[in-house]
Amino acid sequence: MTTSRPATAPDFVGYPQVRRGVRALLDGRPGLHHRPVPACPEWTVTDLLGHLTVIAERVLGRHGGTPPPSPVASPALPALLDRWDAVGAELDPLLAAAGGRSGEVMVMDAYTHELDLRAALGVPPPAEHVAWAPSFDVLVRGLSGSIAGRGLPALLIRTGDGAEWTAGEGRPAASVTAPAHDLYRALAGRRSLGQLAALDWSETPGPWLPAFSWGPFSPPLSPGV
Repeated sequence: MTTSRPATAPDFVGYPQVRRGVRALLDGRPGLHHRPVPACPEWTVTDLLGHLTVIAERVLGRHGGTPPPSPVASPALPALLDRWDAVGAELDPLLAAAGGRSGEVMVMDAYTHELDLRAALGVPPPAEHVAWAPSFDVLVRGLSGSIAGRGLPALLIRTGDGAEWTAGEGRPAASVTAPAHDLYRALAGRRSLGQLAALDWSETPGPWLPAFSWGPFSPPLSPGV
């Protein structure tokens, strides 16, 4: 349940902005193919971009689209970026026709990986991004289900600038407050248990820490970025 949150942009607006952001990070930067992405163990930049393209093709198929013909397979980053954009150009209008929310999990995944890529390249997160709010909503829903499934009291999540979300069911028994980016990375499995515990909690955080393992996410063993 959401208490107060920023307005969210539809997926067909957030998704192309993520694609443009990733391209801006990689265009004109040769030699990044094998650069490791610490937030995604065993992945390189090429692996990350390949994942984003495959997910886009999969969602396009679910919406009744057909991926455009693929050129000769190439591990080069420019070719992968072009392929992702070509699939995205087919997908964006289908997302719009579906109402602007059917691709929100894909947008969350893509935006999360844009942040992973920025961290790997030493580039700060964007001050604002239209994909942040809808992606954060998806992550809060995941944590909410995890909290409820473990029989834990609800948790109030605060960004510190007036935005609040309630994760779980019923009246919150505790709150956790942190800058928006840190909370996002915490919900997306990019913060260790020690980092989670170091956030501003109103109560001892121990009971809620296991709930941060849900779906594809779990806290890393080492501190994340």
